[in-house]
Amino acid sequence: MTDPVTRFSTDCRLCNRLAQHLEEVRSEFPDYHAKPVAPFGDAQPRLLIVGLAPGMHGANRTGRPFTGDHAGILLYDTLHRFGFANQGVATDPKDGLRLFGCRITNAVKCLPPQNKPLPEEVGRCNAYLRREIAALPNGAAILALGSIAHRAVLMALGLRPAACPFHHGARHGLPQARTLYDSYHCSRYNTQTKRLTAEMFQDVFAEISRRLKAG
Repeated sequence: MTDPVTRFSTDCRLCNRLAQHLEEVRSEFPDYHAKPVAPFGDAQPRLLIVGLAPGMHGANRTGRPFTGDHAGILLYDTLHRFGFANQGVATDPKDGLRLFGCRITNAVKCLPPQNKPLPEEVGRCNAYLRREIAALPNGAAILALGSIAHRAVLMALGLRPAACPFHHGARHGLPQARTLYDSYHCSRYNTQTKRLTAEMFQDVFAEISRRLKAG
């Protein structure tokens, strides 16, 4: 499978460590997708959501970002609440879920060991994100889930991290009237420890929705 926007292919093997890790996962879980995970959603969205990487028993299993794991529970429920999805549950690529004006991708398209990609792996995968961002219309919003996704967006745009520091709820102006929004990642750890609550997450989406509607 090749994505027409980014030229990303699920046959990508640019990172030897990640390719080897996926081979081991396929051996242990032969029914899993266990390949690079393609972006999901509109080809020209008003909102691009950037996560970290596929989860072991989520996107790495199902082949669709944030599908079938705990992180997707809050994300897709919130997307549905704000009109970006036709339903609030994502369990399987055949579940009928559709996104409206929204696209979900990851800073790293392959499952990394211990969910920790190396900096050079983020760098190699960044070309795909760079093309994705370049395809966005003027005035689009980008939501980075976590600091690694935030830095990957800045890398794709050639911006220095110090110019746009990450913190939850931050908003950063970008070229072409685009805006980068920051949120803590909707991982199980963050939601169970209350570092990120549903209300905090919805507040970020409310701000995004207001600005997109205002043009």
